[in-house]
Amino acid sequence: MYVDMIFSFVIGGFVGFIGHVRKHGKMVMPRKTKKFLYLGFIQEMLLGAFASLLLVLYTALNSIVEMILYSVIAGIVGDADILRFKFLNRDNHKNNES
Repeated sequence: MYVDMIFSFVIGGFVGFIGHVRKHGKMVMPRKTKKFLYLGFIQEMLLGAFASLLLVLYTALNSIVEMILYSVIAGIVGDADILRFKFLNRDNHKNNES
């Protein structure tokens, strides 16, 4: 069970990292500004890793192939959720200004 959790965490983190590089075209390093701490690629790695970990914990997996497939899908869905929240936030901000 623990091996499955670690394996899914690593796969989801890798998918999150690939999604970050695909989105930005490069690896954005973490940095701290006066008001905000931007985690860069670590943020998307953690999101993909935790999404795949939760999916693997809540489903009864029978094989390694299922675990790999579900972990990759969860990492991609985690990245898509971030984009959806950004678009919703941008639309709400535009509606509040009008």
